[in-house]
Amino acid sequence: MTSHPLHHRRHWVFDMDGTLTVGVHDFPAIRRELEIPESADILHHLETLPRAERDAKHAWLLEHERALAMRSTAASGAVELILALTQRGCRLGILTRNAKELAHITLEAIGLDACFAADDVLGRDEAPPKPHPGGLDHFIQHWQIAPSAVVMVGDSPMDMACGRAAGATTILVNVPDNPCPEAVDWHFPDCQALLAKVTSANR
Repeated sequence: MTSHPLHHRRHWVFDMDGTLTVGVHDFPAIRRELEIPESADILHHLETLPRAERDAKHAWLLEHERALAMRSTAASGAVELILALTQRGCRLGILTRNAKELAHITLEAIGLDACFAADDVLGRDEAPPKPHPGGLDHFIQHWQIAPSAVVMVGDSPMDMACGRAAGATTILVNVPDNPCPEAVDWHFPDCQALLAKVTSANR
Protein backbone atom coordinates (compact mmCIF):
# COMPACT_ATOMS: atom_id res chain seq x y z
CA MET A 1 0.00 0.00 0.00
CA THR A 2 1.32 3.44 -0.90
CA SER A 3 2.22 5.84 1.88
CA HIS A 4 1.33 8.97 -0.10
CA PRO A 5 -1.72 10.67 1.46
CA LEU A 6 -4.73 10.68 -0.81
CA HIS A 7 -6.05 14.04 0.33
CA HIS A 8 -3.12 15.76 -1.41
CA ARG A 9 -3.79 14.15 -4.79
CA ARG A 10 -5.03 16.46 -7.55
CA HIS A 11 -5.12 14.25 -10.68
CA TRP A 12 -7.64 11.41 -10.77
CA VAL A 13 -8.67 9.04 -13.57
CA PHE A 14 -11.75 6.85 -13.18
CA ASP A 15 -13.07 3.78 -14.88
CA MET A 16 -16.78 4.15 -15.65
CA ASP A 17 -18.94 1.01 -15.55
CA GLY A 18 -18.83 -0.69 -12.16
CA THR A 19 -16.74 2.14 -10.68
CA LEU A 20 -18.78 5.33 -10.93
CA THR A 21 -21.92 3.37 -11.85
CA VAL A 22 -23.58 0.18 -10.71
CA GLY A 23 -22.26 -2.49 -13.05
CA VAL A 24 -25.02 -3.94 -15.24
CA HIS A 25 -23.14 -5.45 -18.18
CA ASP A 26 -23.90 -9.15 -18.65
CA PHE A 27 -20.65 -10.08 -20.36
CA PRO A 28 -21.45 -13.81 -20.77
CA ALA A 29 -24.69 -12.85 -22.54
CA ILE A 30 -22.83 -10.38 -24.77
CA ARG A 31 -20.32 -13.06 -25.70
CA ARG A 32 -23.12 -15.47 -26.57
CA GLU A 33 -24.90 -12.88 -28.72
CA LEU A 34 -21.71 -12.00 -30.58
CA GLU A 35 -20.45 -15.59 -30.76
CA ILE A 36 -17.30 -14.82 -28.82
CA PRO A 37 -15.51 -17.59 -26.89
CA GLU A 38 -16.18 -17.53 -23.17
CA SER A 39 -12.59 -16.85 -22.20
CA ALA A 40 -11.88 -14.25 -24.89
CA ASP A 41 -11.62 -10.50 -24.33
CA ILE A 42 -14.59 -9.04 -26.20
CA LEU A 43 -12.86 -6.01 -27.73
CA HIS A 44 -9.69 -7.87 -28.66
CA HIS A 45 -11.69 -10.70 -30.24
CA LEU A 46 -13.74 -8.31 -32.37
CA GLU A 47 -10.56 -6.85 -33.81
CA THR A 48 -9.56 -10.28 -35.16
CA LEU A 49 -12.73 -10.67 -37.27
CA PRO A 50 -13.20 -9.85 -40.96
CA ARG A 51 -14.10 -6.20 -41.43
CA ALA A 52 -17.80 -6.64 -42.27
CA GLU A 53 -18.42 -9.00 -39.37
CA ARG A 54 -16.37 -6.84 -37.01
CA ASP A 55 -18.26 -3.67 -37.96
CA ALA A 56 -21.65 -5.36 -37.59
CA LYS A 57 -20.81 -6.72 -34.17
CA HIS A 58 -19.34 -3.41 -33.02
CA ALA A 59 -22.58 -1.72 -34.12
CA TRP A 60 -24.67 -4.20 -32.11
CA LEU A 61 -22.44 -3.72 -29.08
CA LEU A 62 -22.67 0.07 -29.33
CA GLU A 63 -26.48 0.06 -29.38
CA HIS A 64 -26.68 -2.51 -26.59
CA GLU A 65 -24.38 -0.40 -24.43
CA ARG A 66 -26.25 2.79 -25.37
CA ALA A 67 -29.42 1.38 -23.83
CA LEU A 68 -27.50 0.49 -20.67
CA ALA A 69 -25.85 3.93 -20.51
CA MET A 70 -29.18 5.73 -20.62
CA ARG A 71 -30.36 3.75 -17.58
CA SER A 72 -27.16 4.19 -15.57
CA THR A 73 -27.30 4.65 -11.81
CA ALA A 74 -24.46 5.98 -9.69
CA ALA A 75 -22.46 3.63 -7.50
CA SER A 76 -22.49 4.22 -3.75
CA GLY A 77 -20.64 7.42 -2.92
CA ALA A 78 -19.56 8.07 -6.51
CA VAL A 79 -21.41 11.36 -7.00
CA GLU A 80 -20.29 12.67 -3.62
CA LEU A 81 -16.67 11.70 -4.34
CA ILE A 82 -16.54 13.36 -7.74
CA LEU A 83 -18.22 16.53 -6.47
CA ALA A 84 -15.80 16.73 -3.56
CA LEU A 85 -12.79 16.34 -5.85
CA THR A 86 -14.24 18.93 -8.24
CA GLN A 87 -14.71 21.40 -5.39
CA ARG A 88 -11.06 20.91 -4.48
CA GLY A 89 -10.03 21.89 -8.00
CA CYS A 90 -8.79 18.43 -8.96
CA ARG A 91 -8.28 17.44 -12.59
CA LEU A 92 -10.54 14.50 -13.40
CA GLY A 93 -10.51 12.03 -16.26
CA ILE A 94 -12.47 9.03 -17.49
CA LEU A 95 -10.77 6.01 -19.05
CA THR A 96 -13.29 3.42 -20.18
CA ARG A 97 -13.44 0.40 -22.48
CA ASN A 98 -16.86 1.71 -23.50
CA ALA A 99 -17.35 4.25 -26.31
CA LYS A 100 -16.64 7.92 -25.55
CA GLU A 101 -20.12 9.04 -26.63
CA LEU A 102 -21.68 6.52 -24.26
CA ALA A 103 -19.43 7.66 -21.42
CA HIS A 104 -20.87 11.16 -21.82
CA ILE A 105 -24.41 9.73 -21.82
CA THR A 106 -23.59 7.83 -18.64
CA LEU A 107 -22.11 10.89 -16.93
CA GLU A 108 -25.21 12.90 -17.83
CA ALA A 109 -27.47 10.14 -16.50
CA ILE A 110 -25.77 10.22 -13.08
CA GLY A 111 -25.46 14.01 -12.97
CA LEU A 112 -21.69 14.31 -13.33
CA ASP A 113 -21.27 15.50 -16.92
CA ALA A 114 -20.20 19.00 -15.82
CA CYS A 115 -17.30 17.59 -13.78
CA PHE A 116 -15.31 16.19 -16.72
CA ALA A 117 -13.88 18.18 -19.62
CA ALA A 118 -14.76 16.66 -22.98
CA ASP A 119 -11.06 16.09 -23.78
CA ASP A 120 -10.60 14.26 -20.49
CA VAL A 121 -13.02 11.46 -21.38
CA LEU A 122 -11.31 8.65 -23.28
CA GLY A 123 -13.12 5.63 -24.72
CA ARG A 124 -12.04 2.56 -26.64
CA ASP A 125 -11.55 4.56 -29.86
CA GLU A 126 -9.39 7.25 -28.26
CA ALA A 127 -6.98 4.98 -26.37
CA PRO A 128 -5.94 1.32 -26.44
CA PRO A 129 -8.38 -0.66 -24.28
CA LYS A 130 -7.20 -1.37 -20.75
CA PRO A 131 -5.11 -3.05 -19.43
CA HIS A 132 -2.89 -1.29 -22.01
CA PRO A 133 -1.52 1.84 -20.26
CA GLY A 134 -1.87 4.08 -23.33
CA GLY A 135 -4.88 5.94 -21.98
CA LEU A 136 -3.15 6.84 -18.73
CA ASP A 137 0.00 7.77 -20.65
CA HIS A 138 -2.18 10.23 -22.59
CA PHE A 139 -3.40 11.88 -19.39
CA ILE A 140 0.14 12.04 -17.99
CA GLN A 141 1.36 13.84 -21.12
CA HIS A 142 -1.76 15.98 -21.54
CA TRP A 143 -1.72 17.13 -17.93
CA GLN A 144 2.11 17.42 -17.92
CA ILE A 145 2.59 15.58 -14.65
CA ALA A 146 4.67 12.71 -13.34
CA PRO A 147 3.09 9.23 -13.59
CA SER A 148 3.16 8.91 -9.80
CA ALA A 149 0.94 12.00 -9.52
CA VAL A 150 -1.98 10.19 -11.21
CA VAL A 151 -4.51 8.11 -9.31
CA MET A 152 -6.30 5.36 -11.26
CA VAL A 153 -9.61 4.26 -9.71
CA GLY A 154 -11.37 1.16 -10.99
CA ASP A 155 -13.19 -2.03 -10.09
CA SER A 156 -11.29 -4.65 -12.06
CA PRO A 157 -7.85 -6.24 -12.44
CA MET A 158 -7.64 -4.64 -15.89
CA ASP A 159 -7.96 -1.17 -14.35
CA MET A 160 -5.31 -1.99 -11.78
CA ALA A 161 -2.93 -3.50 -14.35
CA CYS A 162 -3.34 -0.39 -16.50
CA GLY A 163 -2.53 1.86 -13.58
CA ARG A 164 0.46 -0.18 -12.47
CA ALA A 165 1.89 -0.31 -16.01
CA ALA A 166 1.64 3.48 -16.31
CA GLY A 167 3.28 4.10 -12.94
CA ALA A 168 0.12 5.54 -11.36
CA THR A 169 -1.27 5.00 -7.88
CA THR A 170 -4.03 2.39 -8.08
CA ILE A 171 -7.27 2.24 -6.11
CA LEU A 172 -9.67 -0.70 -6.29
CA VAL A 173 -13.31 -0.08 -5.33
CA ASN A 174 -16.70 -1.81 -5.32
CA VAL A 175 -15.42 -5.37 -4.91
CA PRO A 176 -15.32 -7.14 -1.52
CA ASP A 177 -12.09 -9.02 -2.17
CA ASN A 178 -8.88 -7.92 -3.83
CA PRO A 179 -8.11 -10.29 -6.74
CA CYS A 180 -4.79 -8.64 -7.63
CA PRO A 181 -3.01 -7.34 -4.49
CA GLU A 182 0.26 -7.00 -6.38
CA ALA A 183 -1.27 -4.25 -8.55
CA VAL A 184 -3.35 -2.42 -5.91
CA ASP A 185 -2.15 0.40 -3.67
CA TRP A 186 -5.48 1.00 -1.94
CA HIS A 187 -8.64 -1.10 -1.67
CA PHE A 188 -11.98 0.32 -0.53
CA PRO A 189 -15.42 -1.34 -0.42
CA ASP A 190 -16.98 1.60 -2.29
CA CYS A 191 -16.50 5.22 -3.32
CA GLN A 192 -18.04 6.37 -0.03
CA ALA A 193 -15.18 4.78 1.88
CA LEU A 194 -12.68 6.30 -0.56
CA LEU A 195 -14.27 9.72 -0.05
CA ALA A 196 -13.85 9.35 3.71
CA LYS A 197 -10.15 8.66 3.21
CA VAL A 198 -9.71 11.53 0.76
CA THR A 199 -11.35 14.00 3.14
CA SER A 200 -9.42 12.75 6.18
CA ALA A 201 -6.86 15.33 7.22
CA ASN A 202 -4.53 12.97 9.02
CA ARG A 203 -3.97 10.14 6.47
